[in-house]
Amino acid sequence: MASIEEQITEIENEISRTQKNKATEHHIGILYGKIAKLKALAEKKKSQGGATGGGYFIKKSGNATIALVGFPSVGKSTLINKLTNVKSEVAAYEFTTLYAIPGMMKYKDAQLQIIDLPGIIHDASKGKGRGSEVLGAARNADLIVIILDAKKTDKLSIIKQELFNAGIRLDKKPPKVLFKKTPKGGLNIQSTYELTKISPEIIESIMRNVGIVNAEIIIREDASAEDFMDALLGNRHYCQSLLAINKCDELNKKEADELKKKFPDAIFISAEKNKGLEKLREEIFEKTRIIRVYLKPKGKEADLNEPIIMHKGDTVYDLALKIHKDFIQYFKYSQVWGKSAKFPGQKLGLKHELKDKDIVTIAT
Repeated sequence: MASIEEQITEIENEISRTQKNKATEHHIGILYGKIAKLKALAEKKKSQGGATGGGYFIKKSGNATIALVGFPSVGKSTLINKLTNVKSEVAAYEFTTLYAIPGMMKYKDAQLQIIDLPGIIHDASKGKGRGSEVLGAARNADLIVIILDAKKTDKLSIIKQELFNAGIRLDKKPPKVLFKKTPKGGLNIQSTYELTKISPEIIESIMRNVGIVNAEIIIREDASAEDFMDALLGNRHYCQSLLAINKCDELNKKEADELKKKFPDAIFISAEKNKGLEKLREEIFEKTRIIRVYLKPKGKEADLNEPIIMHKGDTVYDLALKIHKDFIQYFKYSQVWGKSAKFPGQKLGLKHELKDKDIVTIAT
């Protein structure tokens, strides 16, 4: 009997072969419903699978956690040795790293936890090569850095597919789909957007196949069927990603130029030769969306030695709450010096969004 993953692939292939029109909508809805049922079954089996085993669970530490993901022997261990204070075993054969190895990289006043994960292989998401444990550890990361060998860049699609199959959604935000079960009334579907990628019939088929017949569903974007199922299952991990192509010192100029055209957003490095590592550090810092905010006590100089680490999108409210909850209760106003202020010392409220290197006084 075919595995769950094989059954899902077979149905997905049938959907891709089916012409999309009004006459086939009912059939497509049934197919998506079957996929939803199989995915729910797969998630149930995973949850019953027990612990992932020693060496793969790493307690999060620092201001952000970054996982290094790639095939064996792409240079992850050499890279973590160069970026952090840890020494991971390095050898010229595959599967040198047998455990998840954490290290700490200090950069621009931030403490960034880097985790060297064992190499993944094709079908890792099905458990091959202890891939389930490796990918499970990757689900804790705030940023995944995919490491490729400059001579084997064809592995990128495999890595991305394995991450996707493990429920990791790279460079995406969670779908804006809300569910609320109701005791009766059937399925009440509301959308604030015109839905072009999914129909009410497909939604109803998916819901019926996972055993939900009464619910309020609010959709606040033009979601696809895959987005809808991700939101329904509710256990996907959304995080940023970064592509680093290692061993670039082994390429000639023509090969290097071709790779740069093919992967314009990649960081080209040689961990062994210390090339491109400063650019990689900078990109890791940017992708974690970290900002540094300095406090200035009223009537005193700002403390520029000890920033408070925040994230892009954080506000004066988030800063005040991070200092002490009483700052919210007794808040009067803030004064801000820096990029987010229109002029130095501008008086602003709790909703004001902060930027990197802002200096803030909170008056209570």
